Amino acid sequence: MRKLLHYLSPHSLAIVGVLVLIFLQSMSTLYLPNLMQNVVDIGIVQGNIPYILHIGVLMLLVSIGGVGCSIAASYLSSDVSSSFGRTLRSLVFSKVEQFSLHEFDQLGAASLITRTTNDITQVQQLVNMMLRLMVLAPMTAIGGIIMAVTTDAKLSLIIVVVIPVLSIAIFLVMRRGVTLFRSMQKKIDRINRVLRESLTGVRVIRSFGRADYEEARFNVANRDLTDTAVQVNRLMALMMPLMMLIVNVSTVAILWFGAKQINHGAMLVGQLMAFIQYVMQILFAVLMVSMMFFMFPRATASADRIHEVLSVSPEIQDPETPSHSSSYGFVEFRDVTFSYPGAEQPALSHVSFSARPGQVTAIIGGTGAGKSTLMNLVPRFYDVDSGQVLVDGVDVRNYSQEELRSKIGYVPGKTVLFSGSVADNIRYGRPDATLEEVRHAAEVAQAAEFIEALDGSYDAELAQGGQNLSGGQRQRLSIARALVRHPLVYILDDCLSALDYTTDAALRTALRQETADATVLMVAQRVGTVMDADQIVVLDEGTVVGIGTHKALLASCPVYREIVESQLGEGASA
Repeated sequence: MRKLLHYLSPHSLAIVGVLVLIFLQSMSTLYLPNLMQNVVDIGIVQGNIPYILHIGVLMLLVSIGGVGCSIAASYLSSDVSSSFGRTLRSLVFSKVEQFSLHEFDQLGAASLITRTTNDITQVQQLVNMMLRLMVLAPMTAIGGIIMAVTTDAKLSLIIVVVIPVLSIAIFLVMRRGVTLFRSMQKKIDRINRVLRESLTGVRVIRSFGRADYEEARFNVANRDLTDTAVQVNRLMALMMPLMMLIVNVSTVAILWFGAKQINHGAMLVGQLMAFIQYVMQILFAVLMVSMMFFMFPRATASADRIHEVLSVSPEIQDPETPSHSSSYGFVEFRDVTFSYPGAEQPALSHVSFSARPGQVTAIIGGTGAGKSTLMNLVPRFYDVDSGQVLVDGVDVRNYSQEELRSKIGYVPGKTVLFSGSVADNIRYGRPDATLEEVRHAAEVAQAAEFIEALDGSYDAELAQGGQNLSGGQRQRLSIARALVRHPLVYILDDCLSALDYTTDAALRTALRQETADATVLMVAQRVGTVMDADQIVVLDEGTVVGIGTHKALLASCPVYREIVESQLGEGASA
């Protein structure tokens, strides 16, 4: 938890204000029993009505002042804790934005969502509680002990017995609570993951009739979380009755011994009443600390998880002195080898080829050949193990990520759209694009017709992920998003797979004209999509087994010929 507290430093002045207000509140709380003692022993015993009224007005003013300080302290502490939570969320989000795909795979999307929401909320609530109690509870306890001893030193021996008993009880409960709260946060991660998979994969689940299986899987995760939550709540439910038992036994003991003191004339009734109130303040101060401890284990577990994200050093870093280059869009792979972390075999081995501006370079191969992996190396989503990926003659590792990616228009194989209007999604590629540029990009991407048929046309709202569109429509919008950017390098990662052959052909023809001066790297599964490419690179198990035109590869590359025959029939290779 202490690893995150330095993020409170911008709020130092407000924190000091909270501490001062809490100090004044505790002073008013400690002063009231003393005034009440005087009312009983002087005003009531002696029948001094004016004195009772005078002290009564003073008690009212002290109470109002204490309440005012409490309200102001609560307001400031809530503001500080909310700002602290906002800062943490911004830091975690910014850090996650810098992650490479490897870091995403390590932590997982479900866990990152939990850490950004639930975990930060737990820490924020603890900070709010600490600001209000870290001065109030110790000050009230220490002040109560001093005032109780001043009132009657012998009777104060009860406190010496009660406080250690209360502290031991709290410690035993909290020690078990830490383990349970850590386990609980991991199980929240799990239920988030299952729920996220069920929601995003709803079409697959229904098409295969696996709704019952997914429901059972969710119920297992839900039951697991519920069982842990029940254990935690049972444990914490034990605390309050236990605390109240100790408090009530203490009160009985004070009344018992205090009555004897009064019978012997060693103590006044007002003193006993004041003493009881001081002891109650001491014990309730300990209870306030226990309330903070109730939240502390879970918040500590959450803080560790947040710090784990913030302490990650992303693998993909900008160089200290970024290189710059002329803008042509020339892409070259020089003896590139790449392995995924933990993999036994490289995903790519000794890959070498170049892609020139004004040409379409197609990448084709079987499933798992490394086509998408190859494309992910150009925008530097991963770094190569050996060799070089160069853009305009400069190793991509020597560019700043911003400059490198400004040269690239990337269309992923798995289409990603955002909630918002159609125009906003296309403008995601270039926020300052005019409506005419948006329309032109849509026309080239063969998307204008279906967009204009939507209710609202370019202002039509898309659901999250564009779920209210078909797969082919989403792919075309994704292509339009890259086109409006006017990049030097287009990376089309199997983004035509959901299109019919007619739309595919029309789109490739329009792309040829639009990208005449750019470098186009196109991954495709269908031979018909790549046949007219200027250069075709054939991958097989991560290695380049052929480079050339369609006709040349039919004659020289068995792997390519096998792909063609499997899709177009044996006569196609004749």
